Amino acid sequence: MSDIIRLLPDSVANQIAAGEVIQRPASVIKELVENAIDAGATNIKIILKDAGRTLIQVVDNGSGMSTTDARLAFERHATSKIKDASDLFALQTMGFRGEALASIAAIAQVDLRTMRKDDSIGTRILISGSKVESQQPEACAPGTNIMIKNLFYNVPARRKFLKKDSVELSNIVHEFERLALVNTNVEFSLIHNDTTLHQLLPGTLKQRIVSLFGKSLDHQLIPIETATSLAKINGFIGLPENARRRGALQYFFVNGRNMRHPYFHKAVLQCYEQLIPSDQQPNYFINFIVEPDSIDVNIHPTKHEIKFENEQPIWQILSAAIKESLGKFNAVPSIDFNAEDVPDIPTFKPNANAPHDIELDTSYNPFKVPNGAHKAQQPIPSRVNNTSWQREISSTTKNWEKLYEQFENSHNDINYNIHSSSINNDNNLFNNSESTDNNILSSSINAIQFKCRYIITPTREALTIIDQHRAHIRILYDQYLELATNGELATQRLIFPDVLQLTAAQTIILESISEQLLQLGFDIAYLGDNSWSINGVPSVLNNANPIDSIMRMIELIESSGENIETEVLDKIALSMARSAAIKPGQSLTHEEIEQLLGNLFKSSTPNYTPDGKTIIASIPETDILKLF
Repeated sequence: MSDIIRLLPDSVANQIAAGEVIQRPASVIKELVENAIDAGATNIKIILKDAGRTLIQVVDNGSGMSTTDARLAFERHATSKIKDASDLFALQTMGFRGEALASIAAIAQVDLRTMRKDDSIGTRILISGSKVESQQPEACAPGTNIMIKNLFYNVPARRKFLKKDSVELSNIVHEFERLALVNTNVEFSLIHNDTTLHQLLPGTLKQRIVSLFGKSLDHQLIPIETATSLAKINGFIGLPENARRRGALQYFFVNGRNMRHPYFHKAVLQCYEQLIPSDQQPNYFINFIVEPDSIDVNIHPTKHEIKFENEQPIWQILSAAIKESLGKFNAVPSIDFNAEDVPDIPTFKPNANAPHDIELDTSYNPFKVPNGAHKAQQPIPSRVNNTSWQREISSTTKNWEKLYEQFENSHNDINYNIHSSSINNDNNLFNNSESTDNNILSSSINAIQFKCRYIITPTREALTIIDQHRAHIRILYDQYLELATNGELATQRLIFPDVLQLTAAQTIILESISEQLLQLGFDIAYLGDNSWSINGVPSVLNNANPIDSIMRMIELIESSGENIETEVLDKIALSMARSAAIKPGQSLTHEEIEQLLGNLFKSSTPNYTPDGKTIIASIPETDILKLF
C-alpha cells in the first residue's frame, strides 16, 4: 500500500489559512491597517470599490519596506515582530503571526508599492493567487500603498457567500470604527466609490468618539479612570438616561487592541442594574492597560478574544471604577431638594407657636388594662383631653363590619376575565367564581390564557399550547406582506417627526432598504450627518415606536445580509410584525383570544413564525395520563 499522508502545496495551505483569517473584505482592511500602524503610520487612507469586492486600497506614510522585505512579507509566517517563542508573551504590536499577507495573496490579486524614507527608489510587486508575477523597482512615495483587487476571484464558493454590498460596507465601517477608536493619534480617511465616508483628524478619545458617532454623544458620556498594580482603566461610560434598547455603542480595548470580553461586559451591566430598564444597555468605551505577559491574544484567529490572567480582580477594579464615576457625576437616583415645584418644607423650630394650652393626661398607661375588661373591648384612650375626637373614633370603629361587607362586595365584582367553557360545564374547573388563580387570566370557548403568555386549548386527543406573541407575529407578517404586495399599505403622517440618529454603518443599511421601506408605508428623509427624519409610518403599526421599529429592521438586515430584494422586503415585514405584535405578559379578553386563534389558523403556515420559531406545541393525552 502506498503512503497517504502528503504535504499540501503552499497555495492550498494559504487558502486554508485565508478561510480563518480573511472572512470578508472587512477582515482584509483590519489586517492591512494593523500592519500600517505597526509600521508607524500617522496617516492612513482606505479606498474601496464595490464594498471591497473590486478594490481595497490602503495607503500609509509608515516606514515602508526594502526590496527583500517586500518579497518576504508574503511568505507564510514571515513577520518582523517575533524572533523566538518568548516574544509571544510580550507582544506590543498587532499583526504578529505573519499569515495575513500570505492569506490575502492566496485569494486575490495584489499590487504592492513600498519605499523606505531613506531610499531613493521603491519596489513594486504583483501577486495573483499566491504566484509572484513580477517584482521591479519603481518610484513611489515613502510608506506603503497596497491594492487588493477582485477578492476571492479564484475561490468562487467563498465569493458567492459574500453578502450584498450594503451589508459588507456596513461591516467595513464597523471595523474601521474599532480601528479608529483605538488609534486616536492617527489620521484616517475612508472613501467608498469616490464618496468620503469618514475623515478623522488626530485627537483625544472623546473627540474621536464624537467624530465617529455624532455630536449628541458629547454630553452623554462621563469619564472613568483608575490605576492599580494589576491594570489601568480609563475611557468613558454613558449616562443611564442615554441607555439604548438597540445599537448600544460598546467597546473594550486592551493595550491598543480591540477585544470582545463577555465577562467584563457583564461587570458593566451589573453596575447599571438598578439604573436602567432591563431591556436597555449602556454605551461604553473602556480601555485596559496591563502588562503584555498577563494576557494571551493568540487564542483566536482574528485576535478579537483575549484571555486575562487576572480576570476576577480586574472585574472588581472595573466595577468599582464605573460605580465611582456614576456616583461622582450624579448618575445614580437621588432627591433634588433644589428642583422646581418641590414643596417648601419649613424649618423645624421646637419653641415657636407651641400649643401650650393642651392638657396632657400624665397618668395614662397604654399597657394597663382595667380589672374585668378584655383588651380588645377597650376603647382607645386619648392622651389629649379632646372628647369630640374620641366620639369620631368611636363612631368609625362601630362601622368596621359594614366597611368589610362593602369590600367583600367590591372584591367579588372584580372581573377576572374567567369564562366558562361550553363543554363539560358541570366539571369545569373555572366555574368557581371565587377562583383567583393569577396564572389563569382569561379564557374563551375551549381556550384559556396562561401566565399572560400562552393560550391553552383542548383538542380531541391532545392539549394544544400556543405562544400568543409568536402567533400574532405570524398573523401580522402575512397581513403586511399581502398589503405591501398589493400596494395597499397607507402612510400615517406624524404631527411631530421623529429624528433617528445613526452611525455611518447603520446609515448605509438604511439607504439600501429605503425603497422597501417606502413600499411598506414609511416616509423617511435624510437630514445629513447620519441623521434621519421619520415623517410617516405605516398606519397598521398602531402604537409601535417608529424609531425602535426601524432599528430592528437595520439590525435584522445587517445580520442576515440577504442579496435578493424580495427577501429584504420579507425581513422588513417580519421586523414590523415583531414591533407591533402583542407582547408576552399582555392580558387578553376571551374575544381577543378567539380572534387571535381564528386569524392564526387562516394562515397557510400557522405552526411556525416566518423565521422558523415554533408557535404551536401539543401535549398528547397519553403523556398527560402518565402524569397521574
